[in-house]
Amino acid sequence: MIIVTGAAGFIGSCLISGLLEKGYKNIIAVDDFSKTGKAGNLEGKQIYEKIGRSTFLQWLDKNGHKVQFIFHIGARTDTTEFNMAIFDELNTGYSQKVWDLATLFQIPVVYASSAATYGLGELGYADNHDIVQNLQPLNPYGISKNEFDKWVLDQDVTPPFWAGMKFFNVYGPNEYHKGRMASVIFHAYRQIKDTGSVKLFRSHRPDFEDGMQLRDFVYVKDVVAVLIFMMEKQPEPGLYNLGTGKARSFVDLALATFKASDVEPAIGFVDTPADIRDKYQYFTEAEMLKLRNAGYKAEFTSLEEGVSDYVRNYLSKKNYL
Repeated sequence: MIIVTGAAGFIGSCLISGLLEKGYKNIIAVDDFSKTGKAGNLEGKQIYEKIGRSTFLQWLDKNGHKVQFIFHIGARTDTTEFNMAIFDELNTGYSQKVWDLATLFQIPVVYASSAATYGLGELGYADNHDIVQNLQPLNPYGISKNEFDKWVLDQDVTPPFWAGMKFFNVYGPNEYHKGRMASVIFHAYRQIKDTGSVKLFRSHRPDFEDGMQLRDFVYVKDVVAVLIFMMEKQPEPGLYNLGTGKARSFVDLALATFKASDVEPAIGFVDTPADIRDKYQYFTEAEMLKLRNAGYKAEFTSLEEGVSDYVRNYLSKKNYL
């Protein structure tokens, strides 16, 4: 059995598609299935069993001896939520319990960390264990992910293999349900269809022009390929960045979305909302040497190629991966 938590979510459901495509079976899908807005993400997929998030820990305690691998992708990911208690429960505390059971039954684990742990990038974007204690995330979501990373690195007893994947700006199919937290490509496409134009956040720093804020945008199909690689190869345990290693601007993203939509570019700018302005990352770029040294050789999809595939084959047709 292979467990995927967050199975009905964006990355989790795409991961299940990737596993099924490679011939893996007996997939256990864990999520809060009462949220019907995510139902399309799993429709038609061959799932061995669905287990609610609230009962999963009890299930794993009874069935851990049958499990070959755990992908712990599920988490509360809302970066605009500032109630730390929610993240303490659903991210840090829940993940610790999954880890403890994986250790007990000696099940390898790959879990979702985040580039949000890097804060403003004061210490750079290297997946170096030595800096984890000193990172300064900008919101409770990032704090919860970093707290779990710190806790993991402090454990003397571990699963036989583990990896914490620091996802950068992931985009792609199956994010229809994410609302405000969906990728900028998703929102840009919707704006283009509704108005023929795209609004980007204005820069509030003199060293960045409007729309030239830089992020490491990584296509979800590449994310899935890396996750499956980690399961199959099980390299040195540790924290790993999962981006492309190449930062691109939001203007680049918008232009790629216009091209994929066959619409002439029309870009405007609006103020960054006040509630996130002082917590807004102007630059992220994953250092990818550790993953490359672990043996991952595949090229990452360019922003233009990824956006074209996403828009033409999924968003425009309302398809799922």
